[in-house]
Amino acid sequence: MSQMSRRRLITTGLAAVAGASGLAVAARVARRYGLVPPDHGGLYGPGETLTYAAQRLLTTHSLAREFPRSMISKAPFANEADPPTDEFKRHQASGFREWRLVVDGMVDHPLSLSVSDIRSMAFLNQITEVVCEEGWSYVAEWIGTPLSEVLNEAGLHPQVRYIVYRSMEKMGWWESIDMADALHPQTFLTWGMNDGDLPVGFGGPLRLRVPRQLGYKSLKYIVHLTATDSMKGFGKGLGSASPESGYAWYAGI
Repeated sequence: MSQMSRRRLITTGLAAVAGASGLAVAARVARRYGLVPPDHGGLYGPGETLTYAAQRLLTTHSLAREFPRSMISKAPFANEADPPTDEFKRHQASGFREWRLVVDGMVDHPLSLSVSDIRSMAFLNQITEVVCEEGWSYVAEWIGTPLSEVLNEAGLHPQVRYIVYRSMEKMGWWESIDMADALHPQTFLTWGMNDGDLPVGFGGPLRLRVPRQLGYKSLKYIVHLTATDSMKGFGKGLGSASPESGYAWYAGI
């Protein structure tokens, strides 16, 4: 069976069982094909599963909308971040020269990369929109290294299903994405914005930009990436701090 006909069959099946027998049955169909998000349990779990499965089947290779330069927001909004830690202040005072991104987990070659190391890799730019779940948005140019470049250098094991990424923010924010987003060409380790360095207020020196999902997935102040085949050993096993705080793990737009 071709990939497209298989995809159409699964999508049709998901829609049919959702209408005929409810979300719980649709969730069982999604589970059969491995399309289950980490936060699939609880009252809203079947709905989260149906949303994730349907979007993965239909939009795995889709691109976030890119805008002309004339539509870059004049005054982009830098949403509030935790007060900087003493460690962050030390990094900032030294121009982030000692900042390191650690890449570990299920990889052949664990890495410890400076911002300069990352900037020396292949880089791209995109003009995309940050959309917040609170209702505001802005358009900016983002300059960075595709996450796939870093992951390829680390050498992912074939069974990896998720990339967990952590921030230096005081609250210890962390997120994760599946491999469809991790290897997507628009998912950047961003170090530049609007023709300049990425400002601290917007996540500098390093932010993971995931333009196909809501803004909270584009975590600021990235210091750690971990490749894994399961989310069970991370936090409460729900995939990130977001569902632990009442948000969805998958926030596709």
